[in-house]
Amino acid sequence: MKRLMALMLAIMMIMAGCSTSKTSSDGKELREYSVVYSGEITTLNYLVTASTNEFSLAANMVDSLIDYDKYGVPVPGLATEWESSSDGLVWTLKIREGVKWVTYEGKEYAEVKAKDFVDAAKYLLDPKNESKTANIFYSVIKNAEEYYNGEIENFNQVGVKAVNDYTLEYTLKQPTPYFLSMLNYVCFLPVNGDFLEEVGDRFGTDNTNLLYNGAFIMETFEPQTKRILVANKDYWDKDNIFIDKIKMTYNKEAATLGPELFLREEIDHTEISASLVEEWIKDPDKKHMFRPQRTSFYTYFYALNFDPKFDAEYEPENWKMAVNNLHFRKSLFHALDRKSAMITAEPYNPEQRLSNTITPKSFVDLDGIDYIELGGLKEFSNRDSFNEDLAKEYRDKAMEELKGKVKFPVIVYMPYNSSMPELANRVQIIEQQMENLLGKDYIDIQIDPKPPTNFLSEVRRSGKYAFLECNWGPDYADPETYTDPFVPGGDYNFPEYVEGYNEPNGEKVYTNLVNKAKGEVIDVNKRYELFAEAEAFLIKEAFVIPYALGGGGYAASRLNPFESQYSPFGVSSERYKGQELLEKPMNTEEYKAALEIWEKEREEALKNSK
Repeated sequence: MKRLMALMLAIMMIMAGCSTSKTSSDGKELREYSVVYSGEITTLNYLVTASTNEFSLAANMVDSLIDYDKYGVPVPGLATEWESSSDGLVWTLKIREGVKWVTYEGKEYAEVKAKDFVDAAKYLLDPKNESKTANIFYSVIKNAEEYYNGEIENFNQVGVKAVNDYTLEYTLKQPTPYFLSMLNYVCFLPVNGDFLEEVGDRFGTDNTNLLYNGAFIMETFEPQTKRILVANKDYWDKDNIFIDKIKMTYNKEAATLGPELFLREEIDHTEISASLVEEWIKDPDKKHMFRPQRTSFYTYFYALNFDPKFDAEYEPENWKMAVNNLHFRKSLFHALDRKSAMITAEPYNPEQRLSNTITPKSFVDLDGIDYIELGGLKEFSNRDSFNEDLAKEYRDKAMEELKGKVKFPVIVYMPYNSSMPELANRVQIIEQQMENLLGKDYIDIQIDPKPPTNFLSEVRRSGKYAFLECNWGPDYADPETYTDPFVPGGDYNFPEYVEGYNEPNGEKVYTNLVNKAKGEVIDVNKRYELFAEAEAFLIKEAFVIPYALGGGGYAASRLNPFESQYSPFGVSSERYKGQELLEKPMNTEEYKAALEIWEKEREEALKNSK
């Protein structure tokens, strides 16, 4: 009891007031939060993007049907209540009355109604709009895929309907245990149909061609200069907005200059790179100004590209021949020293960030058993993939099998986002470590810095790499969400081009395994076991190398991370709603005390929500 009281006292000290350094023109306190960024977005159209960098903005400007509180418990958003039919196929949601759509100038445009979700679905399912999340929507909604593919012309046959102004109905193609969690993702956000028709192709091209019903309005949008979000004065839950203005300033050196800008009180949040942590710890003033960050459910992995489109100087055809050899892939799989790589981001406890599977630990469980402990996945979940002897053994087998077919050393083209200093250090360490282990007569890793803006579209989605650090975040509460990058049609490493990938040889094909798991919608136990089998196959065949959990590291910040909404999936965790500015940044001791309290409270909250 005394321990708990001491922890609560520490939290009260952390929360002792908000920043009062700025005032508005009328003399009132102006609670302003400032950051710098280096990667520019390509669109504000939340119905087409799948980029975290882009939908994190949408999360603050457009509300979802359901939300998640700071413990990860689902709570009402634009829907005040919901229920499903006894067979799990029909979901009925009551839409919150009185919520307003407003323009970028804060002028009322219309009321949010059930029809807005129908209009959003119709836009999403129009192939010419090229939505990158349409597949998530049509994977569960009745007749949505058929409409998207042109097999059905009448949209009224699609399983989304406005029963009346404030009643929305979704009909699913089959029972979907995780459907509620999907409603927090961008493809289920609403849009006003009249406004959409009014602006046409201009929708989401800038802040003026967008409507807002969320906590913030984008007042200013000047690409590669600044973005300014201001609190929505007509927001339905405005009592839970504690920041008046969010100022985002473009700086291509944001990752490098951020710490100094924070010390000069020009910004309110910055990540502290691993190279700076020791310096800040030793400094008597700086050591009280930063804290750890929570790990997330984003998963990081090294992808091997099976459909290379990079320049001829890096010998894409030679790489393609090599990567189609299982033993070549396994030599790389076992040669990557993930701990050495992670030290660039987490020098003090790198093991806590490493992940041996694509699906992170504690994402979902089956009767108390963690998903990653199921079936064949258990073989990998507790075993480090780095193994010098196996790496050399597979190298020798690959060289023998590829003799006369592949030119050695194989060029391993490895571009990276140049705005991230830790990543720049990491790729150099990986280059040296893997070449030294496998031999420079076997592989020649060639690293290549690329600009941050449009990095994903120009590099990963275009297939212009051989070996690349990638990440993926979950969209809903089911293992299926971690399969999306690796099925045909994905834009990660294009494994459908692996020789034999789509041969009809039953249980050994990842696509077949995934489809079999997707088809099991009644028996959740069997569903999870089938997905675990599919993921185990993906890792065993060395299509990817699991690496780490997202988040973690260190930050100097005037935000309390335990006030933010918390969810492994969807957009809730990207919202500033509910967060207050601290007078002083939280330090490590305060963070640890707050984390202990939050974990106890979350355990109780989750227990009470069931």
